[in-house]
Amino acid sequence: MNQPVAITGLGCISGLGCGVANNWTAVAAGNSGINPLSGFAETDLKVASGAQVPDYLPETHFKPNQLGLLDRHSQFALIAALEAVEDAGLTSPELTTSAAIIGTGCGGKETDELTYQKLYRDQKNRVHPFTIPRGMPSAASSQVSMELGIQGPCFTLSSACASSNHAVIQAVLMIRAGIVDVALAGGADAPFTYGLLKSWEALRVLSPDTCRPFSEDRKGLVLGEGAGMVVLESMAHARRRGARIHALISGIGMSADASHITDPSSEGAARAMRAALQDASLAPQDISYINAHGTGTRQNDPSETAAIRQVFGNHADNLRVSSSKSMHGHALGAAGAMELVITVRSLQEGLIPPTANFTAAGEGCDLDYVANKSVELNYQAALSNSFAFGGLNAVLAVKRAP
Repeated sequence: MNQPVAITGLGCISGLGCGVANNWTAVAAGNSGINPLSGFAETDLKVASGAQVPDYLPETHFKPNQLGLLDRHSQFALIAALEAVEDAGLTSPELTTSAAIIGTGCGGKETDELTYQKLYRDQKNRVHPFTIPRGMPSAASSQVSMELGIQGPCFTLSSACASSNHAVIQAVLMIRAGIVDVALAGGADAPFTYGLLKSWEALRVLSPDTCRPFSEDRKGLVLGEGAGMVVLESMAHARRRGARIHALISGIGMSADASHITDPSSEGAARAMRAALQDASLAPQDISYINAHGTGTRQNDPSETAAIRQVFGNHADNLRVSSSKSMHGHALGAAGAMELVITVRSLQEGLIPPTANFTAAGEGCDLDYVANKSVELNYQAALSNSFAFGGLNAVLAVKRAP
């Protein structure tokens, strides 16, 4: 049996607000952070809504000399990372030898957008001298390592919407292997740029109003932004320093569909869930809650439901399954880490968060989706699912702290 890894720190910023407390309060109440899209009134965008971080002013978090080097996704990564490390109560010496693994689906799109505007719209022949270090996909990892003094393994991992779950899995594997005792892991994305929104628009998977996962009248996903971070430690290290353990990562599962770039495979998702259960030495009956990938698209929701039924059989009817993307939107490479934070808080509070905006179950969606209102449940183990474009699947099994 693989040794579980302790989660000792949590950090989050999303369309529900800044900080884990604000995010959990909103999710527990079923309050959505999805609102009419702001900042693009003078464009031809058809995208109507998004889960943008409310009232976000970069200058309230960073000094002017920092902002020149920080793309919006790096800003979010730093905010969530600093919260997670403070929550864990780690000291500088412990951070020095730790790892930082941060997932992103998009990288520095804000920087790309500003650069191309100068070159092509404004006909400038020079760009900001720090365009490359500001916009490179690994910028967030580098900025976090510099801010926190992390000198161990540090890198970015990208697998579209599964990026942050894959980052957490990589951190778990490094801790199990004895490479590090402590790792900061998660993801950050900031997809609200004109060019990226036009690209999503072309895919025709965006909802014209809000996100209704698993509902008959669902019309697609709604994009979100922000970051989620967790501090992970070996059990021995966490106990040695007397750390508060929020929950345990008891199992990890990964798979690839190897079939279609955008159409998900229920078999691929099922393989990842089975792998997480096996790694955790858990039976299907041990799981009470699944934080679903739950995007609200026509393709994902019945495919994920079918995968859950493949893995859990008759026990699927006893599961609570909900999608917090109905509230914080689909934050792409940051989504899995946000959902892990929510799953941990759910275990701690004995409260299953709802699927907001739920109307009536869609065809092929026949599970208990915790419609619109949280449910009290004292339970021991959950799964958190991330299934990405390209058929890249990453599942975490989470257990209540001992």
